[in-house]
Parts: sequence; structure tokens; C-alpha cells
Amino acid sequence: MTFDTQPRLSGSLLSMRPLAEADFEGLYLAASSPETWAGHPKHDRWQREVFETYFKYLLDTGSTLVAIDNSIDEHLGSNIIGCSRYYPAPDIENSMSIGFTFLNYHYWGGEWNLAMKTLMLDHAFQVFDEVWLHIAQSNIRSQKAAAKIGAEYRYTATLPISGAPAETQCYSIRRSDWQSR
Repeated sequence: MTFDTQPRLSGSLLSMRPLAEADFEGLYLAASSPETWAGHPKHDRWQREVFETYFKYLLDTGSTLVAIDNSIDEHLGSNIIGCSRYYPAPDIENSMSIGFTFLNYHYWGGEWNLAMKTLMLDHAFQVFDEVWLHIAQSNIRSQKAAAKIGAEYRYTATLPISGAPAETQCYSIRRSDWQSR
């Protein structure tokens, strides 16, 4: 199965493109508020030195996409509002997941996350019948956001999503359910 983890995706609200080294300042600007990481297990990612390590990881994966607010001219300031990435589910063969997602807290509230996930899910469903989301048990906001886009809780497992194995809630969305929504 061939799947492009670095596509260019575009919708009316936002566009997504592969993360590049030159995106550090723009993505850090989107991540640099403590509010953006409120409720997230890695609540200190707003700190530059912590974010630098995270950015390097995202860049090294070769599967991270930056989210761009289409209404902001990049010449007037950073139009990067967050990012997300594709990765195989660690416990399911021939699978695809979407995760490591964050949006600047000014973009919370449904339509932006839905727009980003719509672009990514539509792309993934060209190849896969099911897409997985892995969410830390303590990340209630992300669990609610997953439910809003139609993801269903399937099980909890100890998985090495962000390095060390941790209890993770596993959600999935089936292509047929996504297309009939």
C-alpha cells in the first residue's frame, strides 16, 4: 500500500503542507502560549527549549503537516496555526493514524479542527478503510474533539505513541461512517 504522508491539502478555511525547517518560528509562534497546551499531557511545550525538541521530532518523522489559516497573508505575519501528522498505529498492521495535532488556542472550537481533520481524513480514506486517533487519558479536550468529528472510542492500550509506553485511548473512524455523516 502506497500512502503519501506529505501531501498538500487545501480547503476553504485552511491548507496543509509538509513541515519544513524554515517553519520553526511560525509553528513556535502558534505553540508559544500556555493556553494552547492547557489540558495536554505535555503542558510545557509552549516553552521555546521544550518546543525545539518537539519540532525536531516532528521534522524528523517526515510525516508532519503544518496547518495554515488561508485568511492570513503570510507576508503580514505567520499564517501557521498548528500542525498534525500521519503515522501507523503501533498495534495494528497496515493502518494509518492521525495525531500529534495541536492548534493555537485562538482556533479552538470546532470548525478549525474539523476542517483540518476533514482534509487529512479525506486523504487517508483514499487508501485506508479506518483511521486511528490515539489520545492520552488525561487529554479530555482532545477526546471531546475526536467525538465531535465522529471518532468512536474502541479500547485503551499501553502504546509507545510519544516514546515511552503510556496508557492511550484508541479511537477510530471508519471510511463508511465518515462518508455517510
